[in-house]
Amino acid sequence: MTEHPEAQAIFAEYGIEVVPANVMPANGQTRAIATLDRIRNRHGEAHARFVVMTLSETANNKAFIDETSLWVISDMVRAAAKNYPELVENNVSAWFAFFDGLPLGWLQYWALDLDGVISKRHALGGMIYERMRRRFGALAVQPDLLDDRRTA
Repeated sequence: MTEHPEAQAIFAEYGIEVVPANVMPANGQTRAIATLDRIRNRHGEAHARFVVMTLSETANNKAFIDETSLWVISDMVRAAAKNYPELVENNVSAWFAFFDGLPLGWLQYWALDLDGVISKRHALGGMIYERMRRRFGALAVQPDLLDDRRTA
């Protein structure tokens, strides 16, 4: 296993065990240490911590800590910081409540059909951002008459 001590320390801080690449991760485990290290190098240590905290501290998301989920949560943190800065700076409880209710595992499962077509990261990001926009957007306008808002 390639050493990434800074990423290892972030995972350890949130009780996530890093397993070798040939091991199927269980709940609370990941093998995506190099991914977190790339996120940390690109966006900083505080950002990487917030990404891991989002996945580890919210309901049902600790089982899905892989390359795709780390990148998409990183993307959503950046999108929220740009479009809803109050949310990630002063209302973190609303951020966590949003992710507590997000069926991340199911969304990742639905995106499996897109293998070889488009990036699962970007497809999943679109699905999550659509929900984020409905929850935190200024207007929260219904985008489609056939779309039932109660299912979001």
